[in-house]
Amino acid sequence: MAAAALQGVADVEIDDGGVFKYVLLRVRPRAAGASEPGKEVVRGHGWAEYHADIYDRAAAELEPQGFDCECLGGGRISHQSQEKKIHVYGYSVGFGRANHSVTTEKLKAKYPDYEITWADEGY
Repeated sequence: MAAAALQGVADVEIDDGGVFKYVLLRVRPRAAGASEPGKEVVRGHGWAEYHADIYDRAAAELEPQGFDCECLGGGRISHQSQEKKIHVYGYSVGFGRANHSVTTEKLKAKYPDYEITWADEGY
């Protein structure tokens, strides 16, 4: 049941283009407790002034559906949709640096025809 519910949560929700903040979240079904590993999801949007804004909105959407959210860190995404390129970099002052390699793998699954890179440098 818990695994099936998690499948309904999108792995990636980011803006169609631009440079914006993102967070890497771990989402778990609340009923499963700590025994359920959950899954990592990526959320990134240009409307957010702070990484916490993205986390707050994602948690507000997922918690009523029975999920707990944990922020694993953040950074920035440069999404050049015309060139089919995405670059993941930087960090969140409040949440720390996300594991960009995990984020990149999630993005590659959603955008298989893109060139996707990451670096720990930059803000």
